Amino acid sequence: MNEKIIKQIKALPPLPKSILKVQKITNDPNSSIDDLIKVIKEDPMLTADLLKVANSPLYGFRGKIKTIAQVVSLFGMVTIKGFVISFAIKNSLKFDLSAYGLGEKEFYDVSSKRNIIALHWFKNDKNSLDIVATNSFLIDLGAVVISLVLDNEGKNETFKNRLLNGESREELEKEFVGVTTTKVTAEMFKHWNFSEDLIESMANIEKPKGKYKKESAGLLTLKTLIDLLKSQVLEKEKAFEIAKIYNLNIELLEEAIKKLEGKI
Repeated sequence: MNEKIIKQIKALPPLPKSILKVQKITNDPNSSIDDLIKVIKEDPMLTADLLKVANSPLYGFRGKIKTIAQVVSLFGMVTIKGFVISFAIKNSLKFDLSAYGLGEKEFYDVSSKRNIIALHWFKNDKNSLDIVATNSFLIDLGAVVISLVLDNEGKNETFKNRLLNGESREELEKEFVGVTTTKVTAEMFKHWNFSEDLIESMANIEKPKGKYKKESAGLLTLKTLIDLLKSQVLEKEKAFEIAKIYNLNIELLEEAIKKLEGKI
């Protein structure tokens, strides 16, 4: 991997201790919702972020959500884990996606839409849901590091202009930094000592294989369905092709897409 990419990843700040606590609780079958609520309440910024997303029209809950207990009960422990990791990263990093012509708002809009699909699509498969729902927020996180490296090298504008002219994002990333976004994201996960399932499913998105092949294929489908650069366009046909290749549940995917379309 590009040495400059590795250097930027090693320079990433550590994530808050609340992340480790939340991961430990959500991975422990003997833990309770009360355990999770207690940890979240210790972090005011995290509390504010979770209340904000719970009241977002995208998730469509009725009435105003006022307490963390309500948030955790409505979303469930598995989903909260993904939110917590995502928000902690957002609050720890300087979020610059200028090389892609995007801002933080666009990134989280795409991430939230992918997460909504994941929640409904894998609702009957708790093990896969835990992985896919969490990683659905973070598929394009590596673009932050790539954008930073390009900015340091004075290549942001050249990269962005070629991207806007319709060149393949993945091919441009390989040309400019020698690696694609999802590979960088996986390296970031390693740096932060994430669990094996999150690292491996992310690392193999481009060519799903291995122990977490199903989850990687699900993430590839989500990445294709809701492209970071074309967030308002659902690439259904391409997404269904991928889901069929990897024998994923097409019927539930269609249902999940309909639910999302009813919210946007």
